[in-house]
Amino acid sequence: MRWSMIVIFLAIVIGGFTFMAFSVDSVISNITLGLDLQGGFEILYKVVPVNEEQQVTQSLLHDTYTALYRRVDAMGVSEPDLRVEGEDRIRVRLAGVHDPEEARRFLSTEARLSFRNTEDEFLFGGEHLKEGSARAVFDEYNRPIVMLEFKDPDLIRQITSEYLHDIIVIWLDFDEETDSFREEMLKENPKFLSAPEVKSVLSTEASITGFQSYEEAEELASLLNAGALPVQLEELTARSVSPTLGERALDLTVRAGMIGGALIALYMLLYYRLPGLVAALALFFYVYFILVVFNWMNAVLTLPGIAALVLGIGMAVDANIITNERIKEEIRSGKTIMSSFRAGSKRSLRTIMDANITTIIAAGVLFYFGDFAIQGFALMLIVSIVLSLVTAVLGSRLLLGLLVASRAFDNKPRWFGVKESEISEL
Repeated sequence: MRWSMIVIFLAIVIGGFTFMAFSVDSVISNITLGLDLQGGFEILYKVVPVNEEQQVTQSLLHDTYTALYRRVDAMGVSEPDLRVEGEDRIRVRLAGVHDPEEARRFLSTEARLSFRNTEDEFLFGGEHLKEGSARAVFDEYNRPIVMLEFKDPDLIRQITSEYLHDIIVIWLDFDEETDSFREEMLKENPKFLSAPEVKSVLSTEASITGFQSYEEAEELASLLNAGALPVQLEELTARSVSPTLGERALDLTVRAGMIGGALIALYMLLYYRLPGLVAALALFFYVYFILVVFNWMNAVLTLPGIAALVLGIGMAVDANIITNERIKEEIRSGKTIMSSFRAGSKRSLRTIMDANITTIIAAGVLFYFGDFAIQGFALMLIVSIVLSLVTAVLGSRLLLGLLVASRAFDNKPRWFGVKESEISEL
């Protein structure tokens, strides 16, 4: 008996499990959870022209997409998913958002800033602001205000000189057909942001006052820095997932996966004995490598992705079963353990490759034509299949080959699930 082979086998298994035990928490904590696991919301917008002259083109869709992405970035949402669908729709998925209503209002606000006189005549607008210059600060009376910087000091100087000691009304999303300063000024909560008197000629900076809180001023500054939407957004569908629901779904899915994995490992151990033990060990490595690769890809883990991972476990087990059954057939034919291992591994390879390649092709079609949830499932399935080939075809055969090469199991077919009475006499 060659003890060195058994020592190498034990070193690989013990070393591998020790490394996984110390690193698995770090790997899991770095995986980004999707909307259905972390909580958040998803909304589908239809892009609507602001006037009859405007046409919804790919360029306009791209500008709208860019403006929305800037707003999402201003919200501080990690790993957002925004995509253009069809000719006039944009889908937004944001994980980790705990106040969907606030986020929806923030995204859909057009944020068209305009400065007008008391007769509602346009003087200048947000397009004259320096990009990213709006900021929320406190004035000398500790009141929240928004400071603005302008691109064209001469234009601002000219307009403010003309309206010196007069009122300039600051509007957000002024509607030419319905809004009026004279009507709004009579209301307790007017629509315009503020209506300050021009006390001095301005050139480069101005401020917006009248905020109830610093957060309100900060939100307006973020909207202005993100840029106005070039279109109107009509909300078609929206759904939200609470973090509690996502955590519960994750817990149930992980628990189901653990139970299913344990039952599979028990079945393999009882039916295939030594090869089943090796297959069960390979499954642990398989799941760990799946998480590592998914983390390395910066992919978003969703419930369909976990389902694909569990399905991948079944594919990996299937590859082991094919190999083990081939080995058992060779042993029953009267060959030695070593010869049976070599012949069975070789004969099973083509069957395993055919089955996995066809599944990869199907998953590729799903990824190409499916939506976000289907794409997540397809991507996870492809990764699972590739890694199952590595662990089942290479990993399992390496470990089982070490045990067979040790000669410790020669003439012991029961260790491979074969009774002596089943072996044919040569």
